[in-house]
Amino acid sequence: MSKFFITTAIDYPNGSPHIGHAYEKVLADIIARYRRLCGDEVFFLTGVDQHGQKMQQTADNEGVNVATLANRNTRKFIALWEKLGVHYNGWAATTDDLHKNCVQKILSALHDQGQLYKKAYKGFYSVRQEQYLTEKDRGEDGQFGEEWGEVVELEEENWYFRLSEHADWLKTAVSEGSLGIIPEFRRAEVLNAIERASETDLCISRPKDRLHWGIELPFDAGFV
Repeated sequence: MSKFFITTAIDYPNGSPHIGHAYEKVLADIIARYRRLCGDEVFFLTGVDQHGQKMQQTADNEGVNVATLANRNTRKFIALWEKLGVHYNGWAATTDDLHKNCVQKILSALHDQGQLYKKAYKGFYSVRQEQYLTEKDRGEDGQFGEEWGEVVELEEENWYFRLSEHADWLKTAVSEGSLGIIPEFRRAEVLNAIERASETDLCISRPKDRLHWGIELPFDAGFV
């Protein structure tokens, strides 16, 4: 018997689930069912990302506590998967103690290894994607595209992961196939992302004075 692991994206419950969420989960469920019929030992993981700026903003706009919003909308996602008969084996919610403890343990290890550092940075930030943008993210017209949603200019101090130090071996692993990515256009997208990462590191935190709804860094209580 072979072991087969399948996971989906974990959804933002800042609103009700829609057809796009259902499409992905049903496809994953079909694959999981097929592999079970083949005799594989299957573990199907899905869940929700209940943290982040979009959640905090939505709660503020509705005038409710962000934890209340997260719990209310998470129940809608769970109810839909039950209605659609999506049979997952594991549920990942970012407010669960298991998830928080795992994240903090990994961050502590990276910090101890010198893979994380703090610096001040000024740049453009996509609220929708919750990431800083570079000049390479601009379109031919010099503007940031609609896919980035609201883009604001920020200047703040944050913690960063030394992703640039890992760009070369990641690029080799993807190019040579040891990290298999299909279809081909997705592999090209990942290679482009790694190329951008070779010039900059990954911001992994947000200051609590801007975002309080997240997992606190175990080595710096001022950030999530």
